[in-house]
Amino acid sequence: MNLHALRIFVEVASRGSVTEAAIALSISQPAVSAQIRKLENELGMTLLVPDGRGISLTYEGRFLFEKARRIYDWEREIETQLTEMRQGKKGRLRIASTYLPSHYLVPQWLAQYKQHYEGVDVEIRTRNSMQSIELLLSCEVDVAIIIKESWDELPIKRLHFMDVPYWFILPAHHPLAGKKIRMEQLVEEPFLLREQGSSTRDWLFSLCREHGVKRPQVGLQYHGLVESIHSVRAGYGTMLAPAPAVSEMVERGEVGRVTVPGVEIKRPVYVCTREDETAQRPVVAQFLELLKRERSS
Repeated sequence: MNLHALRIFVEVASRGSVTEAAIALSISQPAVSAQIRKLENELGMTLLVPDGRGISLTYEGRFLFEKARRIYDWEREIETQLTEMRQGKKGRLRIASTYLPSHYLVPQWLAQYKQHYEGVDVEIRTRNSMQSIELLLSCEVDVAIIIKESWDELPIKRLHFMDVPYWFILPAHHPLAGKKIRMEQLVEEPFLLREQGSSTRDWLFSLCREHGVKRPQVGLQYHGLVESIHSVRAGYGTMLAPAPAVSEMVERGEVGRVTVPGVEIKRPVYVCTREDETAQRPVVAQFLELLKRERSS
């Protein structure tokens, strides 16, 4: 079926006039009539009949008009949605994040983002740093937000967003709570450690090597930040925790903090994308632009 002729037929049928359709389409009236005859010949049926100064649809014409009109309604809907996608107002944004950003940074960013781009579907996966990188490189997510110090040679672009202080915490009524102690004494305590692939776990072991002390004994191992903190709050274990996650608990006396003289821990938060992508999808570009504004404010 000739789609050009079909489009002209829909215009004529909707207006009830060859003349008005010609004006709307900016073509001559004879050209419109020729296309209608061409379509009727192709289909082997009459679609339009004269009716005074206008036209009427035959039964077959009404059937074709109802069906064809849907095609062009869908076309307009597709064009509208594609325009919204180009503007970053519609689409899907997929984020992988390590536990601290996922719980304490990303919700605030997404609240601002959704105020401007309500039509964007957002999916966030909370993983450790290794898993987040794997999701990014396998194109399962568009952005990875990671706390990590050392990086292998990977095809990743990194934007340093901020540094987050980390504290050693232990139960509120522990004898060492509120004291300054040596690293050698600290690692004698049972530690709550994250799973393999966690950058916090790797960083703690690196800190032990740097100070020439043994690794701490593993009291419990968790696959999550919040679970670990609640274990300390319940009365067991020592852990290295991000200050934004525990500062209020320390102030309320729900957990204790211990310091090691000469050890001040600040860990970098990076916003990561794939290096081989020369142009970001609009929804991704809009989100990254929001983060850059947050970073500079």
